[in-house]
Formats: sequence, C-alpha cells, structure tokens
Amino acid sequence: MVLGTNPYDDDRLHEECGVFGIFDASAAAAHTALGLHALQHRGQEAAGIVSFDGHQFYSHRALGLISDNFSSADTIDKLKGHIAIGHTRYSTTGETLLRNVQPLFAELSFGGLAMAHNGNLTNAMMLRRDLIRRGSLFQATSDTEVIIHLMALSAAASVEDRLIDALKQVEGAYSLVCMTEGAIIGVRDPLGVRPLVLGKLDNAYLLASETCALDIIGAELVRDIEPGEIIIISKEGIRSIKPFAPQKERFCIFEYIYFARPDSLIDNRNVYEVRKRIGAELAREMPVKADLVVPVPDSGVPAGIGYAAASGIPFELGIIRNHYVGRTFIEPADHVRHLGVKLKHNANQAMLKGKKVILVDDSIVRGTTSKKIVSMVRDAGASEVHMRIASPPTTNSCYYGVDTPERSQLLAALHNVEEMRRLIGADSLAFVSIDGLYRAMNEAGRDNSMPQFCDACLTGDYPIALTDQKHSLGKGHHQNDLFAGFAEI
Repeated sequence: MVLGTNPYDDDRLHEECGVFGIFDASAAAAHTALGLHALQHRGQEAAGIVSFDGHQFYSHRALGLISDNFSSADTIDKLKGHIAIGHTRYSTTGETLLRNVQPLFAELSFGGLAMAHNGNLTNAMMLRRDLIRRGSLFQATSDTEVIIHLMALSAAASVEDRLIDALKQVEGAYSLVCMTEGAIIGVRDPLGVRPLVLGKLDNAYLLASETCALDIIGAELVRDIEPGEIIIISKEGIRSIKPFAPQKERFCIFEYIYFARPDSLIDNRNVYEVRKRIGAELAREMPVKADLVVPVPDSGVPAGIGYAAASGIPFELGIIRNHYVGRTFIEPADHVRHLGVKLKHNANQAMLKGKKVILVDDSIVRGTTSKKIVSMVRDAGASEVHMRIASPPTTNSCYYGVDTPERSQLLAALHNVEEMRRLIGADSLAFVSIDGLYRAMNEAGRDNSMPQFCDACLTGDYPIALTDQKHSLGKGHHQNDLFAGFAEI
C-alpha cells in the first residue's frame, strides 16, 4: 500500500479542493492554516500556503494533512506577511507530487503571482499542448498552471485584464484565489459550479471555499462570490468585475449531498438542514416498515435524522465510526485485508440484533463499501436490512473537479436498482428521485429545460463542454519542479 492512500476510501466520490485567502491581517499565514484546517474535508493529499510581506513571497508546500505540515510555530513564522493564500488538495488532474501542490507560484512581468484552484478545466490539455508548441515550459502537471501561462502570454496591461484574457480561453469549473504583491483576487466560473465566499475579520477580508473556514477564525460572512464574478481586494478596498456574459447558474448539487461540511452555508442554505430535508423526501418517496433508522457514519447522519423524523421510525447509531483511521494506515498483512471495513466502521450489535434496519447513506459509487456494511449489519443480528440512498443513482463521471471513477466502474451505470440490491445484499434498495432531491432544495422539481444545478453525475447532463474528453487527450508531460522568485521553506 502506498503511503497517503486508503483503499477503504476508494468507494467514495473524493473531495475536491479547498482554497483560502486573507488580505491585510497580522499573522496572515496562521489564519490561513486555521482556515485550511476547517477545509480539510475537501482534500487530504497535500497542502500549501504562500504569503507576502511587502517585499518577498514565502511558500511552504507539502504532501499530507494540514496538521502534519502547518502545526509548528517555526513553519508559520517563516511565512511572513499580511497577505496569504492557501490550498488543500485532492488531485483531480495531475499526480500527487510536490510540484503539483498548490498554491502555484510564478514570476510574471508585473511581479509575483500565486494561484490556488478548486475545480477542473475541461480544455486544459488542449490548451497545454498549444502552449508547449508556443514555447511555454510547464513545471507541474496540474491544469491550474495553464491559467498562469495564459496570463504570462497575455498582452493586457493590468493583472485583472490578463486574468480575464486567460479565463476567456478556458472551459470548465473553477473557483480561484490568487495573490499578487498588492492584492488577493477571487474568481468563480460563469456557471458558478464551485463555491467561494467573501468574509471579514476586523479590517481584514477573506476568501474561502466554505463558510466553516470563516467560523474557525471568528470571521463574518459577507456574501457568496457570484458566478462569473472577479473580486479584487487591495488597499484601495474591494472591486467587483463581471466580464463574462450572464449565464444560468449551475452550482454543483453534490456539494449539498456530500462534499460541503454540514455546518457550512451555501447560497444562504444550511447544508445540514438540506441533508435532513433530502432524508425526509426519501422517507416520503421510499417508505419501508422497520424498527430502526441507522445512518452510515458520518456521511449518512443528517439524511438519516431527516428520514427518521419524517417516517416516525427511531433513529439510532447502529454503526460506530472509528475516527482515528487515517489515510496513511498500512495494513499489517494481506490475510486481514477482508476486515478493512471494520477499521472504519463497526456494528453496534446490542442495538441491531433482531431488528429490521433501514441503513441511510449519501451515495453508492462502486458499491463495495455498501456491500460490506450490509453484511456487517446482518452479521450483527439484524433480521432485515433495507438500504436508502440520499441521492439519485450516480451514473456518470464528473469532469468539473470531483475525482470520480470511470463510468465503467460506477455500479449504477452498469446495473438497475434490483441488480444493485442483489449485489450489495440488501432486502430492499431505493434512491431519492431527482425531483425529490430538488424539492429538498426548495425547488418545485428539476427544470429539465433549464436545470437549477449541475447534476451531471446523476443525469449525464453536462453544462460545460468536455473538450479534452471529446479529443481524448492524455495527461500531458511531466516537467521539472523548478519554482523561482520566492523562498520555499
């Protein structure tokens, strides 16, 4: 097993990335490290912070968790300055190598530029191939670097005009936090697929993927950055630019189902409450007689609470999660590999024995974990096991910043619900409907002519062109990790 991986997380839609930035704050790097702690659920492979003290950029980037790399006072003290941006990463493009750890940094004609990106560019490989032909030297294999090269080649005068020039050439989903010598800049793509919020702490302004990153440092939420908006925070104040033609917003609905932290606010919706409403819709649509509603922790807990409340069936923690199994766990021997699911979850036998149980989870991806959990609950003595899923079947891959398996590995893409039920070993299996999901979002249902959210992984309706997929472009070439113009500590 390779350090930094965990095969028991392989049956999930993996988190995306988290970005954070702060302008005009003492101990900017320390605030950024705390913000990234709150965003750790969005990526656990690597993290980085870049700061600026008015004269020099400083950077620390490393593989692993925030707590592994940014807990020492010595590290934070070396990240000097009143401006900082940070990134916590789960790779969706580019390998897990130090040269891909963000924020990326480059010296351009106007000075230093650091950039952190949540999302995925769907034409990055085509642009990269053209840039290499034009003489660009890539240092990383991340699609984020494409934006930096496009800015470097732009003939525009100002930083924001160069950024606009670059973004008008890219396709895909992105929330960006950038830093120059005098500003931090936040951007959301024109459809607003990925989240980004603006916060305030005393006289400092912040940008973050989720509001939970503001809460940890006591900052207040100002507002969500709007789709297609570029916001520049500098000594002159805050400026907003909207250089793109208005489009119908298509925010990622899976942020509400799984990715965002339950205590975050997105577009004035509390994620925890949304998940409870999804569970309630599921109970109304797919009822079953049972003794207990048991969530698969932690992802199924809010939906399980909602299901129990709507159905009147008692909610119990029939499965207990071990929170101390890290992503770097190394199996002691091959002959205990089949016990892997019990490293993370264990049945509460006294609660389950002789009971008809409704298991609630947020999604089924490959189905391997669901099969093991159903088996574990049966082995604990449950007389019946009914599985209820708080999202419609995941039938398609995401190309907008979520690391999903190929479609050929998605259980719902290969089998109907009855076949899936037999494969995971449940007495019954049901998913919330797509309209039920939208009702939980306080919509009347899905508007099929103009959907309110990006739900491509559930419907196959991709709102942004998949240019690289269409042309079957590869991963690109590896480049040397030769960052210059700042101090790597």
